[in-house]
Amino acid sequence: MQYYPFDSRNSLYRPIIGAVEAGQTLLLRLLLHNDAHCHNAYLRIRRDGSDFTEEIELTAKEWLCDYRFYDCEISKDEGLYWYSFRYTSDYGDFNVIKTETSLGIVSQDEGDWWQLTVFEKDFSTPKWLEGGIIYQIFPDRFFASGTYKNNIPEDRFICSNWRKQPEYRQTHEKCSLGNDYYGGDLNGVTEKLGYLKSLGVSCIYLNPIFEAHSNHRYNTADYMKIDPSLGTKQDLENLCQKAKEQGISVILDGVFSHTGDDSIYFNRKNRYNSVGAYNDYNSQYHNWYKFNNFPDDYSAWWGVPSLPETNETDSGFLEFITGKDGVLRHWLRCGVSGWRLDVADELPDEFLDRVRTAIKEEKSDAYLLGEVWEDASNKISYGARRRFLRGKQLDSVMNYPFANAIISFVKGDNAQSLVNVVLDILENYPKQCVNVLMNHIGTHDTMRIITELGRNDDYVGDRQWQSHQSLSESEYNNAIRKLKLSAVLQYTLPGVPSLFYGDEAGVQGYGDPFCRATYPWGAEDKSLLEFYKGLGNTRRKSKALKKGNFVPLISDNSVLVYERTDGKDKTLVAVNAGQNDYEYSLPNEYLKSKTVFGTPIKDGKIKLNEYGFAIITV
Repeated sequence: MQYYPFDSRNSLYRPIIGAVEAGQTLLLRLLLHNDAHCHNAYLRIRRDGSDFTEEIELTAKEWLCDYRFYDCEISKDEGLYWYSFRYTSDYGDFNVIKTETSLGIVSQDEGDWWQLTVFEKDFSTPKWLEGGIIYQIFPDRFFASGTYKNNIPEDRFICSNWRKQPEYRQTHEKCSLGNDYYGGDLNGVTEKLGYLKSLGVSCIYLNPIFEAHSNHRYNTADYMKIDPSLGTKQDLENLCQKAKEQGISVILDGVFSHTGDDSIYFNRKNRYNSVGAYNDYNSQYHNWYKFNNFPDDYSAWWGVPSLPETNETDSGFLEFITGKDGVLRHWLRCGVSGWRLDVADELPDEFLDRVRTAIKEEKSDAYLLGEVWEDASNKISYGARRRFLRGKQLDSVMNYPFANAIISFVKGDNAQSLVNVVLDILENYPKQCVNVLMNHIGTHDTMRIITELGRNDDYVGDRQWQSHQSLSESEYNNAIRKLKLSAVLQYTLPGVPSLFYGDEAGVQGYGDPFCRATYPWGAEDKSLLEFYKGLGNTRRKSKALKKGNFVPLISDNSVLVYERTDGKDKTLVAVNAGQNDYEYSLPNEYLKSKTVFGTPIKDGKIKLNEYGFAIITV
C-alpha cells in the first residue's frame, strides 16, 4: 500500500485533527518510505507574521510496511501558525509541503504550508444554539400585527399593499428605494412564534431594529430606541419573553462600523434636537467620526455619504457601545440572547475585544456572531491578519464558504469540491465555533436562493431589469428540487442552519431590494413549507447532527454521501445532484435502519433519482 508522507486530516499523522487549545500537546507524524534513505527529519513551524522559523528534529519511530514514522510533540500559545517538514537523505535535502488539499508531497520547493489554529484556553461558545435552527427576519417584511404606532416620521412612505414589489428606484419622490415601509413589526414576530416553532426554529436573528431612516435600518439614528415603525422597547421585551417560552432565543443586528448621517449623533439633516458631529466641531460626538476637513469631508462606509464611518476605538464611542450601561448590555438586559455584528471584518481588534468582554460579562451564554464572508480563521482585512475565532472575539461567523460550496455543487460542481471546503473549515476552526456556525444559503445581502438556483444563466441586469424577472413554472419547479437538496445539505452539515424568512414559502427575487420582499402569508408554496417542517423536525431529533463529526464516505461527481457521528449516534446523508440515477448500498450498520427523511431503503440500498436525497439514522 502507498502512503502519503503527511495528511493533516488523517489521525494516522495527527491524532488531534483541527484547531487545538493553547498549551495542548499535539503529536505530528511524518511517514517516509525506506527508499527515501532519510538521515534526519524536521518539523518547521512559524508563527503567522514572524520571520523566525523554528525547526524541531523528529524522532525516528516504528515502521509501517516499508514506511517509517518520524514524530514530534509540540505545544503552542494562542495564535495562528504555519508548518511543513524537511528531511535530509542520501539524495540531498527535501521538503514535505501541502498540496491543494490536506495531503503532503515531497518537493525541493518551499511550497504551501499547513495551517495550525491555536485558540485560547477555556474558550467556549453557547451550548443552547447547538443542534438548533436560526430563522433570519427582515422585520418590516415578515408580518404586520396592525398595532397602532406613535411618532412615525412623516417622510416615510407607508405601503398599503402587502404584496407590492419593493421599490427599486432612487427618486426624489416619497416612495423610493429604502423608504417604502410595509408595516412588519415586533408584535408581528411575536404573533408568528407558533409558526416558527413548527419549523423547528430555536433562534430568531432580527435585522436592525433600532431607529433609523431607511427600511433596512443599517443607517442607525439612535441605538437606544426601537424604530417607531417596529414598536417599542416593551414590544421587544415581550417578544423575547414569549419566544423563550417556546424555546426560542432572539439575537439582534449590531451595526457599529458606521451610523446614519441622519442620526442623533451626526445630525447632518438637522432632524434631531442635538448638537451632532456634523453641526459643531466641539460636539460631544465629534471624535466618534473621521473628519478629513470639517464638516463635509469625512470618511464614509464604502464612500456612501449617508453612512459616516465611526471611529470605533475612540474612548467615548467604546464606552457608549461596550460600557456598563452601554448599548450592548442595555439590550441584553431586555431579554436579548446575543448579537450579530455587521461587517465584523471592518471592526478593529480593540473594539471586538471590548464587545466580547461586555457581552460575556453581562450574559455569559450570549451568542456573538460576526459577518465574515471568507475563512474567518485566516482572514486578512485592512492589512492585518484577524483573530476572530481564537477566543477573545467572536463565537462564530456567517458561513459563506459552505453556502457558496453548496450552491456550486447543486448547480453542477464536483462533490469533492464541496467536501474540500467543508474539511478546510473543520480543520481551521475550533470545534466550539463549528458547533454554532450560521449555515445559511441566502440572506438579506444575496439574491433569493430559489432565484439563484432557477435562473438559466449568470446574467444579472440592473434593478429595472430585475424588477421584471420571475421564474417560469418549469424553472421554478426545477429550482425547488435543487433547493430541497441544498437544504438537506445545509441542515445536516456541521453547524446551525439558518433559514431566511420566506425561502420556505417560495419567495423569489434578485438582490436588494427584491430579496427583501414580504412573506407571502396565504400564498405560500405549501408543499415546500411542509418539506421544511419535516426537515426541521428530522434535524432536531438527531443527536449526531447536533455536534457530531463529519465523515465523508463518497464524493463522486454529483453524488455525495457522508456520516455525522457522535459516539453511538450516527446519521448518514446521501444526495444526488446529477441527472442519472444512483444506487447506493448501505453500510452494514444501517441495514436495519429506516430512512427518516427522503428516499426509503429497499433491500439494503437506496436508489437516488435526480436531486434525490436520504437521511438515515442509527
